[in-house]
Amino acid sequence: MAEKTIFTKIINRELPAYIVAEDLEHIAFLDIAPIAKGHLLVLPKESGDDLFDIEDQRLGPLLQFTKKVAKAMKRALSCKRVGMMVVGMEIPHAHIHLIPINQEEEMDLHRPKLSLSTQEMEQVAIAIHKEII
Repeated sequence: MAEKTIFTKIINRELPAYIVAEDLEHIAFLDIAPIAKGHLLVLPKESGDDLFDIEDQRLGPLLQFTKKVAKAMKRALSCKRVGMMVVGMEIPHAHIHLIPINQEEEMDLHRPKLSLSTQEMEQVAIAIHKEII
């Protein structure tokens, strides 16, 4: 049996997270080390190490879920766009970063991480969740 990742533990509710959206196959929650207020992760609940390992029939629904979350982010947060990035080599579970941006330079994951309070994280999560249609 494969070792559980931090993402698996969040999915199984073994670790807390600021979850903004969820369905039977996917989950979206705020990044705990965000580069922008509202930076979040979207992932399939069952996954391999890499996004491109996901079966074709599951990739479309993942992107549709991601689109729904991104549109909610744009309505809830003050940003020109929601940038999407697939990197995440540190955790062996496919995931997509969604980052509210006003210019391309804001997509750099090496930017200083924000230190948001629990209250700020909760407020952002609630604001995005309210916009999910």
